[in-house]
Amino acid sequence: MVRKSIAVSFSPILLRRSDVINVKAKHTYADYLKTSDEERFQLLDGELVMAPAPLLYHQFILRKLLYAISGYVDEHNLGELFCSPTDVVLSETNVVQPDILFVSRQRNQILKPESVQGAPDLVVEILSPSTAELDRTTKLELYARHGVREYWIVDPEAKTIMVLLLGQNRFEVGGTYGKGHTLQSPTLEGFTVLVDELFEAFLEA
Repeated sequence: MVRKSIAVSFSPILLRRSDVINVKAKHTYADYLKTSDEERFQLLDGELVMAPAPLLYHQFILRKLLYAISGYVDEHNLGELFCSPTDVVLSETNVVQPDILFVSRQRNQILKPESVQGAPDLVVEILSPSTAELDRTTKLELYARHGVREYWIVDPEAKTIMVLLLGQNRFEVGGTYGKGHTLQSPTLEGFTVLVDELFEAFLEA
């Protein structure tokens, strides 16, 4: 399979809370910690971005993925698996909450009581209408820049999972898995999952 490199440019539309901080400033992790616990934000290159509550189908797929991955990770003592909302502090101006993240046992020093302080080995984002553009552009570039080894983009509409692998400071497409395919992960060596099982019928009579 020929791998393709992905390079992106973007200008996302961002939602800010002017009553919390000065919107003209480039915000920091300290500013992020001042935001209300009742509202979910991420900090992307110094900009506060609202993270709306996900749809039920998003959460259905999240549960399926967590169940599949966590069993394998625990059985083989590979490391630690977390899901959103978990703060991942990539830098002073970048704090994200991936849907799923994995940190290998060899890198558990980045796990702190309040957050993950550094790039996870694996990040999974499940697309939603409100977050799809950010996940495919802004966060893709951000994860590559900070050294995430493997990034999955899960598309509930297309029922596909794109696996991106870190190359020379950018991601390369390792594979796109859809109906009838078995997903494999280089980071979770030996792990496989049938894609059809992750996108089973939801709320059907």
